[in-house]
Amino acid sequence: MIEITDITAGSPAEKAGIQRGDRLISVNGIVIHDVLDYRYAITERKLSVCVQRGEEELEIPLTKQEYEDPGMEFPTALMDEKRTCGNHCIFCFIDQNPKGMRDTIYFKDDDARLSFLQGSYITLTNLTDEDVDRIINMHMTVNVSVQTTEPKLRNLMLGNKKAGDSLRHLWRMGEAGVPMNCQIVLCPGWNDGDHLHKTLADLFGMMPAVQSIAVVPFGQTKFRQHLCQIKPFTVETARAAVEQIEAVQRWSLQEHGSRIVYAADELYLLADLPLPDDEAYEDYPQYENGVGMLRYLMNEFYDALEDAEYDGEPRFLTIATGSAAAPFLDKMMRDLEAKFPDVHCQVITILNDFYGHSITVAGLLTFQDLSNQLAGKDLGSAVLLTETCLRHDDVFLDDRSREELEQFLGVPVIKCKVDGYVLLDTVLGLAEGE
Repeated sequence: MIEITDITAGSPAEKAGIQRGDRLISVNGIVIHDVLDYRYAITERKLSVCVQRGEEELEIPLTKQEYEDPGMEFPTALMDEKRTCGNHCIFCFIDQNPKGMRDTIYFKDDDARLSFLQGSYITLTNLTDEDVDRIINMHMTVNVSVQTTEPKLRNLMLGNKKAGDSLRHLWRMGEAGVPMNCQIVLCPGWNDGDHLHKTLADLFGMMPAVQSIAVVPFGQTKFRQHLCQIKPFTVETARAAVEQIEAVQRWSLQEHGSRIVYAADELYLLADLPLPDDEAYEDYPQYENGVGMLRYLMNEFYDALEDAEYDGEPRFLTIATGSAAAPFLDKMMRDLEAKFPDVHCQVITILNDFYGHSITVAGLLTFQDLSNQLAGKDLGSAVLLTETCLRHDDVFLDDRSREELEQFLGVPVIKCKVDGYVLLDTVLGLAEGE
């Protein structure tokens, strides 16, 4: 039973007489263990909600609109504890963090419910057969971090002797037609080359259940001294991976009418290759995995710039970003300045001294690198940062706040969405961000 901690005023639950402190047992005969049971059970218009109130068990009828939330609140979003990861992956970024970081950075989730609700990736190693039954019966979509379909290699890469056996869950979900988006974290000398070829072949054999596959390069920080050593990517190894993926894309496009597999933006940058055109990403199925994010941002920005008008006061401000996105943002700002000469937005590349210069994404910038490298510079009226480096309560990874950075720099620090339209409006002063 799960305690109902609050009832939304005016909600169907309040009108039905459900009270704060009641303990939820079932909805329409479905016993509620967590948020997945609850979401599955509340889709109907007419509900029979069974609660325990004190020593009494009550069956309460409730009527609402289809898919409307009944208005009951619970102790946690999952109505249960998060399932943590039991693996020791050789590429795990969390294990490459020093002490003293933001608390949330150390939590390793491996929860199928979060995969369904929030799009996070699961390794399957803590799933039971009953969990898979529920995924199939509820028609869930899941995101799976595969790495390799070779059992022994998967055991080694995930540092878990159950990792290879847990592939049976992948095959079973594939046979049942569970929609899956898959991820392969590519580690040179481990799961690339022929191993990557086999993994892709196995995943393509599970179509149409497998809807998309992202191949992302592992990220190596300078804090790996006591971890398994992995060769860093070179231009040559990154280029070989991109060429292998693009060859599979060409074949898949001819055979299936879709590319299915995509290389992350970072892999193209490591390979010193231009990003693919917009059409190569199709409907951007792996956008949240860093696949096509830069191309999509540029498309939005230039679409907005084409129609934009500006007759305001002269403006000067700064974008601070990682070395991966800096050249693209700089080109965008120079094109903006060519259309609106009174608007100047400088782009300052922040090298990641904290994690090491091989970490190039803006989302992993810290307070200390930003403050050290922006100190003493003419920053104009404000500094723009991507929202990805301030996801948790406006706190950077090194547990310092945006407000502290504003005080240090003496100018506002604007958190800007990864959205080309919002970016243009923010630079022009039409939207001041958060």
